[in-house]
Amino acid sequence: MSKCELPGHGNQYPHMYIGGHAEVHNGNRYDIIPEDPFQVLPLAANAPFNCYSRQHEPTCLPNTRVDLLQGIYSWADEQDKQCIFWLNGLAGTGKSTIARTVARRYKEQKRLGASFFFSRGGGDASHAGKLVTSLARQLADNVSSLRQYISEACKRSDIATLALSEQWHQLVLSPLSKLECISPISYILVIDALDECEDDRDVRIILQLLAEARASSSVHLRIFLTSRPEIPIRHGICAIPEAEHQDFVLHNIQPSIVDHDIALFLRYELAILRQEMTLDADWPGEVILSQLVLYACGLFIWASTACRFIRDGKLVARTRLDKLLKGSSSTITAPEKHLNEIYLTVLQHTMPSDSPDEEKEQICQMLKHTLGSLVVLLSPLSASSLSRLLQLSREDVNLTFNDLHAILDIPNDPTRQLRLHHPSFRDFLLHKDRCGDFWVDEKVAHQILAAGCIQLMSQTLKKDICEMHAPGSQASQVESSRLQESLPPEVQYACLYWVQHLQRTGYQVLDGEEAHRFLQAHLLHWLEALGWIGKTSEGIQAILALEAHVSATESPNLHAFIHDAKRFALYNRSVIEQAPLQLYCSALIFAPKRSIVRRQFEGYIPTWMQRKPGAEPDWSPSLQTLEGHSSLVSSVAFSPDGKQVVSG
Repeated sequence: MSKCELPGHGNQYPHMYIGGHAEVHNGNRYDIIPEDPFQVLPLAANAPFNCYSRQHEPTCLPNTRVDLLQGIYSWADEQDKQCIFWLNGLAGTGKSTIARTVARRYKEQKRLGASFFFSRGGGDASHAGKLVTSLARQLADNVSSLRQYISEACKRSDIATLALSEQWHQLVLSPLSKLECISPISYILVIDALDECEDDRDVRIILQLLAEARASSSVHLRIFLTSRPEIPIRHGICAIPEAEHQDFVLHNIQPSIVDHDIALFLRYELAILRQEMTLDADWPGEVILSQLVLYACGLFIWASTACRFIRDGKLVARTRLDKLLKGSSSTITAPEKHLNEIYLTVLQHTMPSDSPDEEKEQICQMLKHTLGSLVVLLSPLSASSLSRLLQLSREDVNLTFNDLHAILDIPNDPTRQLRLHHPSFRDFLLHKDRCGDFWVDEKVAHQILAAGCIQLMSQTLKKDICEMHAPGSQASQVESSRLQESLPPEVQYACLYWVQHLQRTGYQVLDGEEAHRFLQAHLLHWLEALGWIGKTSEGIQAILALEAHVSATESPNLHAFIHDAKRFALYNRSVIEQAPLQLYCSALIFAPKRSIVRRQFEGYIPTWMQRKPGAEPDWSPSLQTLEGHSSLVSSVAFSPDGKQVVSG
């Protein structure tokens, strides 16, 4: 059997013609197996707890979270039916720190099966597309007895394109069921911040799949899961029989216990600062420490942000501490209000108090422009890449972020990615009632990024951007260094996400506007770039999304162009994936004579091709031929939504 995702409904075999707006994948190619079978499993590189980008993220200090951690360890070491432990809590209550602590403990005990830390705006870590494949690759590395069986599942070269449920059963549950162990062993899966997964529908599916882990009798999987108590997750957990999961509400811990742990954290962090700055031995004193604990209001993120803010002051650390104490409420209020106050204190500190109002307004606008763009990015970028995307000087971006180390993880290397210390800052900045003058309109921020992406691509993309020269050059021939030089991270980001930003502006895209002009000038350059970076599938998805976004009545010319571009890209998909420069040769030559894309870019057809083959006047009903079978096809079945086909 083989299975493909289709771009829509209505198919006939052997000449399949398919319509609609879903993704297309080529059929299975069982005859092409890479030397490393696990290469067919894409890995979300920033998702494991111990990946490079997360190496500075903290674990729980000794003597903190003692009872909670002991409860988690006791659950993990049991072999009862409660295969899921759901730790839920409000933003900033320390869920991820606990998850890292649990993951590290079982990694040291060689009982960590895998980990996946979701992160909104974190590229592959922000969605479920690579969740199962990432977990499977880690399981193969961490559980030697599973490696052979997961490797066998990888003989399906299209395994990563299947539905999450198919991936889970073939890559995880089936290999587990084949193990024969005298005494059952428990391995821990740690999944953090499930609420930061982009699609609520995927969240519900993930919870259903995780609950199936209890079916394994030879090797027990224990899933440690953290999230905010969002509705889709609450409903998903409630659908699991109560006997099969254990829940713990983090923000319901007795306040005195949380305050004790926060006090230990503050003592530890401020003691380091005291030594670095050679401050008085009793600084800051028990009275001030007690005030800071009170102001934290149970939020570890408040305490850690406060410590970073004070530490970044260096010589004026005392002054910053005073400012923090004056800026915080002395009365007990909702935790969110305390978080608002410390974020406002950090932002206000970037504006010198003696500056004229006009200068303060300029600084405020620059903060909103840069921070607003940063918090709505769909994948992390470095300060250098962000400056190019926003058409700002690197110096302006560096100066703007210089006093924001308390809320931003800013690497010394300008080519390393910028990250928020905590997602609660994004919530704060995009909420009008919480941040006052610093409020960022999310739709405007997406509009700025969409315009920046289009402008950067218009300035950068061109024919043969990797300078391969030969029309038959294979995408696999391009060296990584050349690819990074020709298509740096900000250009790759623009190619991948410009349509998504455009959609999220909430505005209609009209004939003759910037997006239309870009496609008329650079459609082939864009498709070529996607071919070089191995993202043709994402490009087709973007075209389909854009076609759905543009009104055929309000923007008839743009809609017609996009529709023709969709036909062109689907028909030439394998060409773009294998030899991107053929876009300007065979793809154009064999396009129908009345194709809008062909007429628009006919000047790219090489002049040395004197005798051109005849072409049909219009596109045929067939969108794409699905390839990969090694023998005759005797049956075809379609999923109820028309998005997938299984044949054999």
